[in-house]
Amino acid sequence: MEKIYLSVIIPAYNEEKRISKTLLDIDRYLSRQKYTYEIIVVNDGAKDKTAQVVNKFANLIKNLRLIDNKKNHGKGWVVKQGMLEAVGEIRLFMDADNATTIDHFEKMIPLFNQGYEVVIGSRDKKDAPGAKQSVAQSFIKRQLGNTGNLLIQLLAVSGIWDTQCGFKAFTAKATKDIFTRALINRWGFDIESLALARKLKYRIGIIPVNWVNDPDSHVSLKGYLNTFRELFKIKWNLIRHKYDD
Repeated sequence: MEKIYLSVIIPAYNEEKRISKTLLDIDRYLSRQKYTYEIIVVNDGAKDKTAQVVNKFANLIKNLRLIDNKKNHGKGWVVKQGMLEAVGEIRLFMDADNATTIDHFEKMIPLFNQGYEVVIGSRDKKDAPGAKQSVAQSFIKRQLGNTGNLLIQLLAVSGIWDTQCGFKAFTAKATKDIFTRALINRWGFDIESLALARKLKYRIGIIPVNWVNDPDSHVSLKGYLNTFRELFKIKWNLIRHKYDD
């Protein structure tokens, strides 16, 4: 069996209106690359026709497959599922709304070649010069994000200003070590994955992204507040050594 270089994992919940455009964009880019790849969409118990739409593309898009969960588990749960079922040497998860486009992966390759095991995208210039957001988030989301990041740095992942950008890649070994330990099933999983990377002494590289905010984003105010709750759970898990072997 031919080795796969890149696995792209897309968690999807009620994405029937957006997933087609994202899949076509990914296919257009990856089909021009010299490396081997697979595209995995993980349906998180969607109530719409997300699964049917993805299945329609199965014969049109090379190496596309669907993991179809009938029950909703949470973004963290399905990202973990997709990352661990993938077979690529590098495993990248990205958002179904294509807020950070697949061509950003080009910036990640040199860092992996330099020995980084985890490479993440950031929308914050303090992490990576050149990072930007094409469409500004609402005032309340910006304020919650800023407050939340200070807490995140204090409790779990110091020195990273944007832990929540949904564009992160891991080597196969880092994927196994990190995601087999992961316990958070919903929005706080990004923080947990980076906290675990730090705990396991993996090198984290950061690239700047041009992030396009989608006004139909599924991240609600409740989602932000739940992320804060999960942050304290992650800190408690670290204190109680819940992530140890």
